[in-house]
Amino acid sequence: MKDEIIKLVGDSLKDLNVYIYDAFTEKEGRQTFLRVVLDSENIIDLNLVVEATKVIDPIIEKADLIKEEYILDVYAKSKGDE
Repeated sequence: MKDEIIKLVGDSLKDLNVYIYDAFTEKEGRQTFLRVVLDSENIIDLNLVVEATKVIDPIIEKADLIKEEYILDVYAKSKGDE
Protein backbone atom coordinates (compact mmCIF):
# COMPACT_ATOMS: atom_id res chain seq x y z
CA MET A 1 0.00 0.00 0.00
CA LYS A 2 2.74 2.45 0.98
CA ASP A 3 4.62 2.10 -2.31
CA GLU A 4 1.45 2.47 -4.37
CA ILE A 5 0.47 5.67 -2.56
CA ILE A 6 3.97 7.13 -2.81
CA LYS A 7 3.95 6.35 -6.54
CA LEU A 8 0.52 7.97 -6.98
CA VAL A 9 1.22 11.09 -4.96
CA GLY A 10 4.69 11.34 -6.45
CA ASP A 11 6.18 14.79 -6.22
CA SER A 12 2.87 16.46 -5.36
CA LEU A 13 3.97 17.16 -1.78
CA LYS A 14 7.38 18.63 -2.66
CA ASP A 15 6.12 22.22 -2.53
CA LEU A 16 5.04 21.60 1.07
CA ASN A 17 8.45 20.13 1.98
CA VAL A 18 6.89 16.94 3.34
CA TYR A 19 6.99 13.34 2.19
CA ILE A 20 5.06 10.16 2.93
CA TYR A 21 6.81 8.17 5.63
CA ASP A 22 4.22 5.39 5.76
CA ALA A 23 0.76 4.49 4.49
CA PHE A 24 -1.46 1.60 5.50
CA THR A 25 -5.06 0.55 6.00
CA GLU A 26 -6.37 -0.32 9.42
CA LYS A 27 -9.73 -1.54 10.68
CA GLU A 28 -11.30 -0.13 13.81
CA GLY A 29 -14.61 -1.81 14.41
CA ARG A 30 -16.55 -1.48 11.18
CA GLN A 31 -14.54 1.48 9.92
CA THR A 32 -11.60 1.20 7.55
CA PHE A 33 -8.96 3.90 7.79
CA LEU A 34 -6.31 4.79 5.27
CA ARG A 35 -3.56 6.19 7.44
CA VAL A 36 -0.92 8.33 5.76
CA VAL A 37 2.02 9.35 7.91
CA LEU A 38 3.98 12.43 6.87
CA ASP A 39 7.55 13.37 7.70
CA SER A 40 9.78 16.34 7.02
CA GLU A 41 13.07 17.90 7.98
CA ASN A 42 10.98 20.71 9.46
CA ILE A 43 8.23 20.75 12.06
CA ILE A 44 4.87 19.66 10.66
CA ASP A 45 2.07 21.67 12.21
CA LEU A 46 -1.66 21.12 11.86
CA ASN A 47 -1.96 23.62 9.00
CA LEU A 48 0.64 21.70 7.02
CA VAL A 49 -1.19 18.42 7.64
CA VAL A 50 -4.40 20.03 6.34
CA GLU A 51 -2.62 21.31 3.22
CA ALA A 52 -1.06 17.90 2.57
CA THR A 53 -4.46 16.24 3.02
CA LYS A 54 -5.91 18.56 0.37
CA VAL A 55 -3.21 17.35 -2.02
CA ILE A 56 -3.40 13.64 -1.15
CA ASP A 57 -7.18 13.14 -0.93
CA PRO A 58 -8.17 13.83 -4.56
CA ILE A 59 -5.26 11.76 -5.89
CA ILE A 60 -6.22 8.73 -3.79
CA GLU A 61 -9.92 9.15 -4.59
CA LYS A 62 -9.26 9.27 -8.34
CA ALA A 63 -7.02 6.19 -8.22
CA ASP A 64 -9.78 4.18 -6.49
CA LEU A 65 -7.17 2.09 -4.64
CA ILE A 66 -9.45 1.04 -1.83
CA LYS A 67 -12.68 -0.51 -3.01
CA GLU A 68 -14.54 -0.17 0.28
CA GLU A 69 -15.55 2.98 2.13
CA TYR A 70 -12.71 4.42 4.18
CA ILE A 71 -11.69 7.43 6.20
CA LEU A 72 -8.49 9.19 5.19
CA ASP A 73 -6.35 9.93 8.25
CA VAL A 74 -3.27 12.03 7.52
CA TYR A 75 -0.93 12.87 10.37
CA ALA A 76 2.69 13.74 11.14
CA LYS A 77 5.25 11.22 12.31
CA SER A 78 6.33 11.87 15.87
CA LYS A 79 9.91 12.99 16.07
CA GLY A 80 12.08 10.26 17.48
CA ASP A 81 9.95 7.44 16.03
CA GLU A 82 11.88 5.00 13.89
